[in-house]
Amino acid sequence: MALRRSHVLAMWRLRLSLAIAFVLCAPLARANIEIEVKGVDETLRANVIAYLSFDRYRKSETLSADTLERLHNRVDREVAAALRPFGYYEPKTQSNLEDLGGGNWRVNVNIELGEPIVLGHVDVHVTGPGSRDVLFTRLLDNLPLRTGERLNHAVYDKVKGDLQRTASNFGYLDAKLTKNDLLVDPPNHTASITLELETGDRYRFGTTHIEQDVIDDALVRRYVRYQQDEPFDMSEILRTQFALDDSQYFSNVEVLPGDPDRVNHLVPVNIRAEPNRRHRYSFGLGYGTDTDIRGTLQWEARRINQAGHRFNVQAQAASEQRSLESHYIIPIGDPAVEKLDLETTYQKKRLADADTEDTKFEPSITKVAGRWQRVYFLTFDNTTTQTTASNAGTSFLVMPGISLALVPQGYLGELLFTNAFFAQLRGSYHSWGSSSDFLQLDTKAEHTFDFAPRWHLLLRGELGASLVSEFSSLPSTVRFFAGGDRSVRGFAYNELSPEEPVWLDKAKTKPALDLTTCTDEANPTPSTCQQATAKVGGKHLITGTVEIQRDLPRNFGVATFFDFGNAFDNFGDPLEYSVGVGFRWRLPAVTLGIDVAQPLSEPGASPRLHINFSPKL
Repeated sequence: MALRRSHVLAMWRLRLSLAIAFVLCAPLARANIEIEVKGVDETLRANVIAYLSFDRYRKSETLSADTLERLHNRVDREVAAALRPFGYYEPKTQSNLEDLGGGNWRVNVNIELGEPIVLGHVDVHVTGPGSRDVLFTRLLDNLPLRTGERLNHAVYDKVKGDLQRTASNFGYLDAKLTKNDLLVDPPNHTASITLELETGDRYRFGTTHIEQDVIDDALVRRYVRYQQDEPFDMSEILRTQFALDDSQYFSNVEVLPGDPDRVNHLVPVNIRAEPNRRHRYSFGLGYGTDTDIRGTLQWEARRINQAGHRFNVQAQAASEQRSLESHYIIPIGDPAVEKLDLETTYQKKRLADADTEDTKFEPSITKVAGRWQRVYFLTFDNTTTQTTASNAGTSFLVMPGISLALVPQGYLGELLFTNAFFAQLRGSYHSWGSSSDFLQLDTKAEHTFDFAPRWHLLLRGELGASLVSEFSSLPSTVRFFAGGDRSVRGFAYNELSPEEPVWLDKAKTKPALDLTTCTDEANPTPSTCQQATAKVGGKHLITGTVEIQRDLPRNFGVATFFDFGNAFDNFGDPLEYSVGVGFRWRLPAVTLGIDVAQPLSEPGASPRLHINFSPKL
């Protein structure tokens, strides 16, 4: 009763102040309205403000005194309407308007929520042929509606929507809610819920009709993610759409379910596709402290024939590397993820203190089973190495091998920049015509853990090991090096490596690749030569990263990290260590990473800046 008298007095004071403002100012007052809501948490506060009519007049220039009074009269019922969906049916509200001067007003709303409505009887069940389907039992086993909890209309609507959506998406096309009751008893502060879904029979995939003249229909059908007569699943329709889109054969693809056959419980599917341009040209620029500025030019023939063969050529140039690479690709098996690839590569690259010229032909077969991708390959590699170290010269290797990679659930052949797990085993033997005998294993793993909102833990590591009969005959291209942007930061790209003593011209500041008077290492000329070391690569490799990342607004982020590792010839050799901080800018088209790393294992070493900027082609 006292609350009511206070409200009446406040209304009279409001009317008096509005009348004075109306007389002194003008028939229409410029209004800037602030809204202050107290007594509720942030979620409820946001909903109350959204319901208040005052919120729509915050910056009004034509707000009269009568309108202000009318808006204030609505506060009680608008607050009640805003809180009812959250189970508060009897809130008490006090509100007043403060004249801040200059046509500015503040609305103060103080709320006492009162006793909430709690759930008493909750009965949600599924009947019919699909009642035991895991799709529904999983929903029922994890219901967010529980006896004794506060009533939340949004949660109730979500449960109802989840049941109907699950039925529709997974082929229960005749499903219907036979019971849909939410009964609220405000005096007793209780509510009861009864939901019953009758599933009806589950529909199956019917025939698939294809309308396109780009590639063989048989190849299109191999992209389909479902089989005829399997239970209908809308997600498989979408996955088929994505697979055909990603194939690059088509400019536009539609995969749509047809009208269901209500008698036989079948859903036909219609695929319609239009041809894409046969040829695609692209150019990209990037920058990284490992490569400096790099440019990429690519030409792709998206389809050569009706069998879906394709061909692409890519040229890349950077300060320490130049390459020309081509692929002739033949789809096999499941063409979205499996292929025969005939790769030819020519590459000139500097690896630490060696310049290499590498020509390679590598046929490979890619197969996928579940979440594992297997690549079987046979590499013919001719490498010329120019260095003062013992591995200078030309070598020829025939290397069969296999790689194994963990791919995401539902993988459809999209380009992966990192793998949760990758392992490669390759080797060579002189009886095959190779100049070196070796067996080599290289494994990598990377995973990001989300351990708190906006906080992430990145763990990354690599382990490589080689079994070699004569290490000096192994070219630099199949040796291990460490250091760089995605290795041990704080050290230059490929800087970490075993070293070998060499002779070089005194005029040179690093091991010479074009020796003149120092060619005879057994009898060097002391007046013109001096002894130094050259980085030659190692038999084995260990690297690791522990990085904590924090997301910031506007796609920014910061990181702090600890890196360790080295390339070496004997397990047990010392590792190098570094720590640092980084900045991240994540955008749909580019990612910019800036890291500053300080080596810990080299006393007196200066911090090193690592920048990586990579736009998509």
